[in-house]
This record gives sequence, structure tokens and C-alpha cells, in this order.
Amino acid sequence: MLRRLSSPFDWRRLGLIWALVWSLLFLPACGAAPTVTPDRADPEVITLGTVLKPRTIDPADTYDLAGLMVIYNLGETLYTYKLGTTELQPQLAADFPQLSADGLRYTIPLRTGVKFHDGAVFNAEAMAFSLRRFIENGGEPSFLLADTVDQIETTGEYELTLTLKKPFAAFPALLAFPGACAVSPQTYELGEGKFLPDQFAGTGPYQLASFSSDSLKLTPFPDYWGEKPKNQGINLQLFPGNPANLFNAFRTGAVDVAYQSLVAQQVKTLQADAKAGKGQVIEAPGLVINFLALNTQQPALKSPQVRQAIAALVDRDLLNERVMRGLAEPLYSLIPNSFSAYQPAFQTRYGAANVEQAKQLLRESGFSAENPLQVQIWHSATSVPASMVAAILRAVAKRDLEGLLEFQPNSIASAAYFKNVGKGLYESSLSNWYPDFLDPDNYIYPFLSCAQGSPEEGCIEGGAQNQGSFYYNPQLLALIDRQRRELNPERRNELLGVIQALVAETVPYIPLWQSKDFAFAQNHIQGAVINPSQTFPFWTMTARRD
Repeated sequence: MLRRLSSPFDWRRLGLIWALVWSLLFLPACGAAPTVTPDRADPEVITLGTVLKPRTIDPADTYDLAGLMVIYNLGETLYTYKLGTTELQPQLAADFPQLSADGLRYTIPLRTGVKFHDGAVFNAEAMAFSLRRFIENGGEPSFLLADTVDQIETTGEYELTLTLKKPFAAFPALLAFPGACAVSPQTYELGEGKFLPDQFAGTGPYQLASFSSDSLKLTPFPDYWGEKPKNQGINLQLFPGNPANLFNAFRTGAVDVAYQSLVAQQVKTLQADAKAGKGQVIEAPGLVINFLALNTQQPALKSPQVRQAIAALVDRDLLNERVMRGLAEPLYSLIPNSFSAYQPAFQTRYGAANVEQAKQLLRESGFSAENPLQVQIWHSATSVPASMVAAILRAVAKRDLEGLLEFQPNSIASAAYFKNVGKGLYESSLSNWYPDFLDPDNYIYPFLSCAQGSPEEGCIEGGAQNQGSFYYNPQLLALIDRQRRELNPERRNELLGVIQALVAETVPYIPLWQSKDFAFAQNHIQGAVINPSQTFPFWTMTARRD
């Protein structure tokens, strides 16, 4: 996720979370499921199981997938995405914003007739309070708006005007971050650290009925302004860090839906079950990307030609099959293919596993079997996929490159790994990335921006330093700034295309794969949908137990 670049906050915390999630995908399936008692008193209440456990459901302090999934169903933002897509649409906003000529002032008309769960009325004052609280209470995600928004004004009872510090074309998408939802001024307070971790008063289709250590119960909000949920409530059953228990609970029928995260073999088993008529698979393209960062300031990787050789060697189909067991999708850009701006720039430039090109580039760079290029690949010790990638790259180089290149895999504890990446200690590093908001900028700016640096010393402060490439390119920085200011979608996509081509040419990062997302539902469940953002709309599901 994109982090405040100068903040003392540990910007890699989410990386630790995703290292855990990805490691869970490869744990062996073992252990017995605990006793789960679904709410069968009302057959229209759906039990959903997950291995994720919310730390808090206060929107101003939630920065993990578990909490955001709950908030998405309890709260509403000014803008959201059409189900199953990356297409933005108004939610609590009545329309898309009017934008001033300088690109700084967003005037947003608001929906009328909306109530909060505690009975308070939603209006511009309530929305302004919610956004100020998100910024001023100083929670983990506060930087998302604090770094962008200069002023929040109510310019009418149902009109909000937001002034930015500088133009940002993706700002409406940022307002769709679930934590930027409306919360009731009647329940919440402004003030640093004033959070309510186990309460919720928003405007969404569900209201919180209970929150315990192993479950949350959501019931339909009777005064909801929009279309009512198609079920009579959700029992969210938590199996923290234990995919085996979730798997067994689903197969025994103790849960109606299983989501986030089963191990690869369990996914394969449930896919086979579904083909035999036992349950359903809900699959969606994911927006988590996995990549190899190349430290452009390390002597071994200073030459673009050397980095190009490594890019040419990568066989994404092999990695998807061996590492992800076919449960991901090869990726040829930092921007996932779910966005219209996506250009398969690495495929266009290098093809797939172009061994001859890799050898030629290495020889032209002065390497030989007697003088091989040696590159260390570092990764978190908890990430099984990263360990497998490093081992496969090492084996492929040894098999195919005639001694020209030797990869040296290394691992270290997660906390130390994520800390060291930004210090420039590693020649190359394997990581993954989960976006804050659905816009191509969130795959460009966090990787390539630089607040301080030079072509000689590289990036010493900014996104490129944080992600471990230390890449500094004035041409690229100018392009990033232009696309952030460009409001015409077609022209912006053209700029993003140039950026992607330049990244493929200079290779500070090598994209590897993007995730696929899976949920599993019993046969009596209908209407389950996964969004690309990995938010899961509960309100679309029905339970028909005939």
C-alpha cells in the first residue's frame, strides 16, 4: 500500500500481513475444524467463514483486509465501484464531482434521505465530520487523505467541497477507500486516538449486532435508503490464521461461504468438488501483484542492460504453474490487466523466457562462465511463494545460461526484511503489493516516485526507495506528475502507457504475477460476487434451502 513517505509509521506493516496471507496459501491442510453452529433458526441468515480477524472496525483506524471487508458492508463512501468491476460510481454522492479549472476544488452533491444506524441524519456536515475524523484522529490510514486534502468545506446542506493540495486525477477513486465512509457524529468523536474498535454507526445496508473474539453478526438496517439485502443477516465466523479449520467447516456444511484464504491444495480440492456438483466456486481477477525489485544502486545491477537480461529470463507461466499452481495470472506490467491503462510492456519487449536474449545481453555486459554475474535475491522467511520463486530463478539460470548468471537466494525474518528493503541492503527483493484504491496510479506512484534524489545517487527518499529499487529517472518523474494531473482519461492512459514502456526498458522492477481471488459457496447460496478490490458484498447473497 501507498504510505506517507516521510511518516515514522512502519509503512511495511501491510507487507507483513500479506506475507502471512500468502504463506497460509501453502500450508498443509491438517487439523480438525472447531465446532461452528450456524444460525439455522433463520434459514435466510448466511454463515461466512474466513481466516482473517479484524483488529478494529473503526473506519479511521482500519488498514487491514479483514476490517475493511466488514466496513465495506456496514458503511458507505462518497464513491464506490460497480460490483465486480473497477468502474467508479456515486454512492453517498448524488453525482460525480464538479472540478475547478485548476484541478484543486471538488464540489460534490450529496444524496438526501439517508440515515445513520444510530438514527442521525446524513448531510454535508456529517460527511465533512467523517473525513476530518479520518484525517485528524491519526489512525493508520489517515495519510491517505492527509497527504492529499487541504480543506474540507460544507457549501450547502447537501453539498461538500474538497480542496486538494495539488491536482490528483485519481482523487474520486481515493474517496472510495472503505475507511473514508460516513460515520455518525452522534456516535463518534474527533480527536487523536479517539477510536471505537468494536462499534459501528454508518449508513450501510447492514448494522453491527455483535462483535466477539470469534464472530461478528450483521443484521439488515431497516432504514437503509437503498436496495435491502437479499438475506436476513450475516454470521461472520472467524478462524484466525487457520485455513484447515475453514476448509473443514466448509466441507462439513458448518459454513455457507468460505472466503480468505484457503491453501492452494484446498482450493484445488474445492474446485474439483464443485465440478462434481458439491458446492460452487466464485472466481475473480485479483489486484494483488507480485514483483522482483532490482536495486539500481547496487554495483551488480547498475547497468540497465544487466537488468534487461534478468527480465528476459523470467518465465511467468512457469512461476504461475510451479509456485501458484495455476491459481494466479502472469503479469507483464506493474499495472494489473483489470485496468484499461494496462500495457503488457514486458511481454512486448522481452517475450516469454527469452533465454537467448538474456545470454546475449549478459555477454555484451562482459560476463562469462569464468566471470559470472552474481545477484542475491532476498525475501521474507515467512513467504513460501517468494522462497519458491527465488529457488526457481536460481535453477533456471543454472540450467539455461551457461554459467553467465548465478542467483543466490537469501531469507530473513519478515520484520527485518521489510525494514532492510528501504535501507538498500539488498541487491534484489521479492515482495507483493495490495492497493489502497483502484487506480493505476496506485501501482505507479508508490513504486517510482521520488521526493529526493539524483541520477547519480538514485532515489534516497520516496516510493522507489521504499520499495527497494532506488530508481531515479527525471523523465519518468515528469510523466508521473503529468498523469496525476491529466483529467482526460484517454490522454492519461497514453501517459501511463509511456510509463509502462519506460519501466520495461529500464527495469527497476520485474512484475511476476497478479492474484486471482476465490470464494466457495454451498449449492443453496446464490448471488455471491467478489470485487477486484477483494471486498465482498454480503447483501447480494440469498440462501435457498429447499
